[in-house]
Amino acid sequence: MTITSISSELFRLDYGGKLERAIASLIAGFAENHFDAGRYPKRWLAIKLLEADPDILERVKAMPNGEQVISLAQKGAEHVRDMLGDEVDLLTANSRYGFINGVVRQALQRPLTGKLTLTDRVDNIVTHKWLGLPVFFAVMYVVFRLVIDVSAPFLDWTDAVINGPIAHWLSFLLNLVLAPAWIHSLIVDGIVAGVGGVLVFVPGLLILYFFLALLEDSGYMSRAAFVMDRFMRIVGLHGKSFIPMILGFGCAVPAVYATRTIASRRDRVLTALLIPLMSCSARLPVYVVFGLAFFGARAGTVIWIMYALGILVAMLAGMVFTRTILKPDVTSAFVLELPPYRQPALKSVLIHMWENTREFVRKAGTTILAMSIVMWFLLNLPWGVKDQQDSYFGKFSSAIAPVFAPLGFGNWETGGALVSGFMAKEIVVSSMSQIYIGNGNAQPVPSTTLGEDLMGIGRGFINATIRSGKVLVSIIPGVNLVDKQTGSEDTLLSQALREHFTPLSAVALLVFVLLYVPCVATLGAIKSEFGRSWAVTSAVYQTVVAWIVAFMIYQGGKLLGFG
Repeated sequence: MTITSISSELFRLDYGGKLERAIASLIAGFAENHFDAGRYPKRWLAIKLLEADPDILERVKAMPNGEQVISLAQKGAEHVRDMLGDEVDLLTANSRYGFINGVVRQALQRPLTGKLTLTDRVDNIVTHKWLGLPVFFAVMYVVFRLVIDVSAPFLDWTDAVINGPIAHWLSFLLNLVLAPAWIHSLIVDGIVAGVGGVLVFVPGLLILYFFLALLEDSGYMSRAAFVMDRFMRIVGLHGKSFIPMILGFGCAVPAVYATRTIASRRDRVLTALLIPLMSCSARLPVYVVFGLAFFGARAGTVIWIMYALGILVAMLAGMVFTRTILKPDVTSAFVLELPPYRQPALKSVLIHMWENTREFVRKAGTTILAMSIVMWFLLNLPWGVKDQQDSYFGKFSSAIAPVFAPLGFGNWETGGALVSGFMAKEIVVSSMSQIYIGNGNAQPVPSTTLGEDLMGIGRGFINATIRSGKVLVSIIPGVNLVDKQTGSEDTLLSQALREHFTPLSAVALLVFVLLYVPCVATLGAIKSEFGRSWAVTSAVYQTVVAWIVAFMIYQGGKLLGFG
């Protein structure tokens, strides 16, 4: 009898997003602390350290730099415990027995005994062969409507604070120290307009991550992966690939690294090529500002369409790749143990919400800050230029603008903003904010005292909280506390955009931003995992698809009379 050895890479148990991130972080910590795992498999060792296995702890402690690694493991385990409410060893054991139970349920048919539980009854609907997918899209529709409707009052408040009191205070301080005019313009027209134009959308991200954490901790996201398994087999993948794609709704970079839990390299590559088509949180500011500017109360529906379109295009792209350069190899089974529904822990939800939003704010304080400064200089060089279009930035943007003309946004401002969005998609909004709001285009701020400003900020926050509360309560059937006075106000950027776009060209731009080249960090992650050629493939195919789809939407809309 011939015995064939099977590589451990053919099977890797997925312990779930939060625990998998802790494992990956600890493995990265090995290299950062120059710790040589020796003969131990790194993933196995990381799990054992997080589980606080006493024998492994003693062995690692005696190794060079072992104490630093143990300290990292203890911090990681504590963080997991705060997030999930259990020790790591209990969580890993539950995952292993859950996987075993899932295998047994697929391989063994048992007679039905006893009554169906509430979980079984709910699963009969949310995991139904035909109802499961509509339920998933309906749930996501409700989430995005709530994100827009609930966050809109806070968006208005944040915009008013940044472009009002904060800009006013900075101008006062700069005048007080007799700062040169160019320093004043750099800080107010460059940094405040650029970074502030992105930070305006932090309330929306907080609410988005809050609801996504609720869905994950309640157990529904596992059902979503189960439901999408049937759908994704059309493109030669299985439900496990949908888990990294769901992570892509937050950020594509960790989602690409999350493909490591998929056994087949071909499946990992294909999943990584599709992940950037998911609408990450960086695109949300673009969706929100254009949605509120052109579609008002229907902005939530427009944003939901963008998220759904991303999934649809990903499926179509997957079908093309599967039939051309990434033909499927051996089909692997997808075994998933569905956890029981449970009440999400508020602490876990809040930690998840804060950690993801903190990363967005950190990027605003580094990448977007740097790009805002660079953008200001490019808009003002050669020194003393009067018309922004004559600046270095304006000349370059004017040169590439004709490429976007058939898509409905062939002006130099949009062309330049889209190019800058290659660094990070939030910078599309940051660039437009500098161009349209900076350089003296902002509305004048009335002269007020510090006390009046602080009182106005406090009143505005209370009013925003009340308005959001009314929207949230109004989701209860039969309850409607929302009236015309609780609607969203225009931001300065929204007002400026309506002068340069039509609703049709705005939709074409949103589709282009959804589909075009991934940000440089995502391409770096793909290159790190799969090589330079796949990163180039991702950049080229997405940009081509984005141009074609946006062209079809704009030109088709004009033919139908929507232009």
